[in-house]
Amino acid sequence: MSNLKIVCDSLSDIPKELRERYDIEMVPLIVRFDDKEYRDGIDLGPKEFYDMLRAGKLPQTSQATYSQFKSVFDKFTKEGREILYISGSSRATGTYQSAIMAKNDTEGNIYTFDTMNFSYGCGMQVVKAAQMARESYTIDNILNQLEYMKENMYVVFSVDDLKYLQRGGRISSSKAVIGSMLGIKPILEVKDGLVTPVAQVRGKKHVFSKMVDLVKESCGQDKEIAIGHGDCTQDMNKLKDIATIELNPNGISIVDVGSCVGAHAGPGILSIFCVR
Repeated sequence: MSNLKIVCDSLSDIPKELRERYDIEMVPLIVRFDDKEYRDGIDLGPKEFYDMLRAGKLPQTSQATYSQFKSVFDKFTKEGREILYISGSSRATGTYQSAIMAKNDTEGNIYTFDTMNFSYGCGMQVVKAAQMARESYTIDNILNQLEYMKENMYVVFSVDDLKYLQRGGRISSSKAVIGSMLGIKPILEVKDGLVTPVAQVRGKKHVFSKMVDLVKESCGQDKEIAIGHGDCTQDMNKLKDIATIELNPNGISIVDVGSCVGAHAGPGILSIFCVR
């Protein structure tokens, strides 16, 4: 076992099976429906979460707290282990700040890394670090690799229903109404830790090819890719088929987009993650 413990937060959307395989500790953000609180990815799975959205329930998400990080950091430093905490974008949530505060109050070697990304754009970096830790790479090697991935991570996604972006203040209500009437689907990228619109297409069938084109332009072919989806297996399979033909990928992982991103994007979100 490596002496370096990899810690992430639930913004990374890493499948449970991979977290278990690579001994990754996940600190969950909190999701609230009415007065009920859930730990993201622990008490509330993606399917259940999107069903609640479809039923018209409004979620609120809140950052992981100082005390959550403090107890995790204390646990592993007491075992004599070094810790590398890899976070979702600090520009989108105060979770990274909570971790820094806990780190400053904890004895022991704790490194932190802000991926400036979301969902598996962060998760891909965490998994790579965990693989390297298992192979006993030094912390410097791992941080260099993370820096490279952070600079070269390409994330594109589309949403199926504009009302969730509107609700989160990402677009105006008039834009949402007109967009929905015209069947306009926005396509967004992650840039500098925030989500920015990059294109729009009319009708769902153009979404798949446009997303794949954007990945091809940015990353080329023969790369490893991941496809994320918000409880829309059919669309995910379509996107996967087109990506397989057009990108000739070196491997495709499928991940669920969890509730932290899903709360702002709604059911039917599709995304592609790739390192240039």
